[in-house]
Amino acid sequence: MESPHAVLLVVLIATFAISNLVQAEDQEGFISLDCGLAPNEVSPYIEPFTGLRFSSDSSFIQSGKIGRVDKSLEATTLKSYMTLRYFPDGKRNCYNLIVKQGTTYLMRATALYGNYDGLNNSPKFDLYIGANLWTTLDTGISLTGVAKEIIYITRSNSLDVCLVKTDTSTPFLSLLELRPLDNDTYLTSSGSLKKFSRYYLSNSESIIAYPDDVKDRIWESRFESEWKQISTTLKPNNSIGGYFVPQNVLMTAAIPANDSAPFSFTEELDSPTDEIYVYLHFSEVQSLQANESREFDILWSGEVVYEGFSPNYLNITTIKTNTPLTCEDGKCNLGLRRTKNSTLPPFLNAIEFYTVVKFPQLETNGTDVVAIKDIKATYELNRNTWQGDPCVPQKFRWDGLDCNSLDTLTLPRITSLNLSSTGLKGNIAAGIQNLTHLEKLDLSNNNLTGGIPEFLANMKSLTFINLSNNNLNGSIPQALLKREKEGLKLSVDEKTRCFPGSCVTTTKKKFPVMIVALVSSAVVVIVVVLVLIFVFKKKKPSNLEALPPSSNTPRENVTSTSISDTSIETKRKRFSYSEVLEMTKNLQRPLGEGGFGVVYHGDIMGSSQQVAVKLLSQSSTQGYKEFKAEVELLLRVHHINLVSLVGYCDERDHLALIYEYMSNKDLKHHLSGKHGGSVLKWNTRLQIAVDAALGLEYLHIGCRPSMVHRDVKSTNILLDEQFTAKIADFGLSRSFQLGDESQVSTVVAGTPGYLDPEYYRTGRLAEMSDVYSFGIVLLEIITNQRVIDPAREKSHITDWTAFMLNRGDITRIMDPNLHGDYNSRSVWRALELAMMCANPSSEKRPNMSQVVIELKECLRSENKTEGMDSHSSYEQSMSFDTKAVPSAR
Repeated sequence: MESPHAVLLVVLIATFAISNLVQAEDQEGFISLDCGLAPNEVSPYIEPFTGLRFSSDSSFIQSGKIGRVDKSLEATTLKSYMTLRYFPDGKRNCYNLIVKQGTTYLMRATALYGNYDGLNNSPKFDLYIGANLWTTLDTGISLTGVAKEIIYITRSNSLDVCLVKTDTSTPFLSLLELRPLDNDTYLTSSGSLKKFSRYYLSNSESIIAYPDDVKDRIWESRFESEWKQISTTLKPNNSIGGYFVPQNVLMTAAIPANDSAPFSFTEELDSPTDEIYVYLHFSEVQSLQANESREFDILWSGEVVYEGFSPNYLNITTIKTNTPLTCEDGKCNLGLRRTKNSTLPPFLNAIEFYTVVKFPQLETNGTDVVAIKDIKATYELNRNTWQGDPCVPQKFRWDGLDCNSLDTLTLPRITSLNLSSTGLKGNIAAGIQNLTHLEKLDLSNNNLTGGIPEFLANMKSLTFINLSNNNLNGSIPQALLKREKEGLKLSVDEKTRCFPGSCVTTTKKKFPVMIVALVSSAVVVIVVVLVLIFVFKKKKPSNLEALPPSSNTPRENVTSTSISDTSIETKRKRFSYSEVLEMTKNLQRPLGEGGFGVVYHGDIMGSSQQVAVKLLSQSSTQGYKEFKAEVELLLRVHHINLVSLVGYCDERDHLALIYEYMSNKDLKHHLSGKHGGSVLKWNTRLQIAVDAALGLEYLHIGCRPSMVHRDVKSTNILLDEQFTAKIADFGLSRSFQLGDESQVSTVVAGTPGYLDPEYYRTGRLAEMSDVYSFGIVLLEIITNQRVIDPAREKSHITDWTAFMLNRGDITRIMDPNLHGDYNSRSVWRALELAMMCANPSSEKRPNMSQVVIELKECLRSENKTEGMDSHSSYEQSMSFDTKAVPSAR
């Protein structure tokens, strides 16, 4: 069980004593909050015993009251623990911290009750990170204080740490601390790491922390009667691998008291179902003679997981698990057994145990969070309930808000804002327009002044606005009145709706005259429209030619109509077939061939613009229907990560699409190595994945109606001269409305291997079908394996990857052409994301917005460590389903 962090005993204070020279120069990125620091106290200040720089927490939380430990305890209590902040009001109270997105932090929350309220009741409460439960903090475990630690990767630049009341006792906190860690350490395949125990093996009773540990981890000593201690007076090199285990931790080690016996370490978990990660730290403390050797196997639950390990003299080696472990009945047993080649017994310097905690609930969309906080600041709303995440968990949702957070797989968005009768003053807040998914807005019964802003008309999701009973002036914007006619329900004061001159009262005698005039006008308009329709039916458009059907061209459901008669309208140039022949040099420069037909390289005459011309083949399985679908789609989509349409040809039997030219061909071409150039670097692959994901996100969210591509695959991801990725080939794409119409039945279409199995089974098409296909592409990017390979033991790439993941070694999954040149942290995150996307169940897949966010974090992590050696041979991985020695990371 995680040991409480003792903070009252004099012996503990003594262990933290340091030189005044140390102070706080090595605390870059540290956040150290002294909760409840009195207003008359100096902030920040240097804690005299630890050298840590602490600041008041008052700027990071809007609620709570200040308490102080009982006077009888002050003489034996560190300065930073003397005060606390307690929260008698509200169910949830949250600290909001500014952090660096994508950074790995060690977070520690410490609570020393100290009978500050004279009740001797030892409070118990929950701690949340954002919208997810972190842990329960029970101060009754220890009278000398309790600390909880977690290693967590921040999802944004803002972090909420919340105290949640679970019974009648009052939550409180003494310290809240964050310490940035190297992003290539403490990696998991999923979840965050909650500290269970951290020991250095020594018969000392000292606690080792900052400044000995530059990351401010707290190391407790542990020593068993069946062990014997060995040590050195020399300082080992602890900088290898990025863990920076304190040198004085590595200067002692434990060996079995009986030299011929194995070394055994046992830990019992709080819950037998917990998954854990284990970190073993070794540094040889004895200078071995020529006739001496130390070599041993590492065993877990009696099974060898690492063979023939020899620690390095005065150099750290960290051996860790790269997949989570379980312990039978919650009892974990680590064994070290000397090999036949060894003359000396095995040893261990230090060990860390972490349990896995999953944070499944997505936090509210960042744009919405910024917007609602801006509104909160504009109107100076100090509601106690307006803390933490606005939407989730639903039981703590902010008063006056409704959100679409129905499950843990959908990014919550704010859909309703009700600030009626809340005393609002001033203008209607501009921040409201940034709530782009807002459907209902109620600002009635306030003291709002100024005009009605036009931006309300531009909020396309709004269906209801109530601005009544305010002091607004001016007229209603015409654009908003137009929206009202289209169905928007708008409630305003009569004086606002009837601005001067707009509501003239007429007599009953004049009323029939007005009606007659209106009816007469309407009749005239109708007659004119009918005449125009008749004329245009008799006359063909001058710039487009009517096309009779051809028996040689497979056109579906087409009579003698041209493209213009089938709703395709364009400002892009319509080319004749002779112009197509001219730009392609009589079809002499083929680039490739697809289901539609051959693609040719071309140049538009009179300009330097290069194009790719896709010409419909007479034998193509696709035809006019797909041609029309692709043209119609490309006419209304505009995004840097979608291939743009330059023009088209629709001349009798000749159909062609003219695109911008992508000089670096497609992603599959580069992964295959057929291009003969250099191998795509890992960060380039991640950037390509980000580009493609952004293109799909635009189709799913930026288009109205929404669009599903239906044929996402590596050959349809094209690369320009800068290797910017763009999605192509929209012939199979389908549009549908969001909401209740987010799924439509279609004839199943797509490419085997990439095809969503749920869509194939049900025929129900949705955006998640593209997400599945993208997951397959991402697996291709990571592994460079064929999507379907009958020669493999597991033929489909998802089955093969899952099979290899169970073996736990990333090097067996990654494209061998990369030769290990990648940051394993970004690889694990990308791999986890790919498998989530390719989940057989659409409900368990992320949406493309979530995919974009995660891929950008992967890329940021990779770029941050580019040029650095993140693959030190001194950090090894243990594989727990094979006796083969895993390779170094």
